[in-house]
Amino acid sequence: MPDPCATLPSMSGPPQLAVFHPSAGERDALLAALERHGWRTGVLPAPVTGMRPWLDEPYDALLIAPFGGWEEPVHLVALARAVAGVRPLIALTQGHSLEQRLAALQAGADDALAWSGDARELLARIGGLLRRQRLASGWLECAELRIDLIDRRVTRLGRPISLPLREFDLLTRLARVPDRIVPRDALWRAVWKIDFDPGTNRIEVHMSRLRAKVDRGFGWPMLMTARGHGYGLRSRRDGMVRAGRA
Repeated sequence: MPDPCATLPSMSGPPQLAVFHPSAGERDALLAALERHGWRTGVLPAPVTGMRPWLDEPYDALLIAPFGGWEEPVHLVALARAVAGVRPLIALTQGHSLEQRLAALQAGADDALAWSGDARELLARIGGLLRRQRLASGWLECAELRIDLIDRRVTRLGRPISLPLREFDLLTRLARVPDRIVPRDALWRAVWKIDFDPGTNRIEVHMSRLRAKVDRGFGWPMLMTARGHGYGLRSRRDGMVRAGRA
């Protein structure tokens, strides 16, 4: 589930997540869960031993556990906020404590949640933060695709892909919600600005052309069709697109 952003992000390969956790056992379990999902990780030492690794580590998002025995959790969150800069900061709480979530958010965390061994929600939230930040910077990225929303340029694995207006808009609409099926009526609204399906095969024609440019000659197909429903963009080689409105 790649999606990084630093001052401007590396934008290639899976995200790099820097992790600080005062419990070595819980930290190692967390790192193992993250790496099983294809994320790169780096371990940060306790701030009292020096802040240089916190400042120099080339990470895309920062994940900390300030409530695991740390004396001043709020101060740690505030320190991490200053270090992370524009990069997403996520705080782990102990259990589903509303007080800890509120304290972390008020101190500067972008999100706060409990982690109980299943990394899927954590990664989904981090991915959402990275996507929003990337979008605010004028970029979208999904796996091997990189989309410049300002100059309307697309590359896959660094190879330029020339797209006319409609195909670019179709790809962008799918890339905003990767791994989801975008219904045909939503594509008509987003790309052609009409609120009804005119009953033509215009979408199919453009999607066929888009697939030839985005998928042909690469290692795996990213564009997926849900017949009778719509289209989706996969973020992983072995991923599936989910049905439903997007």
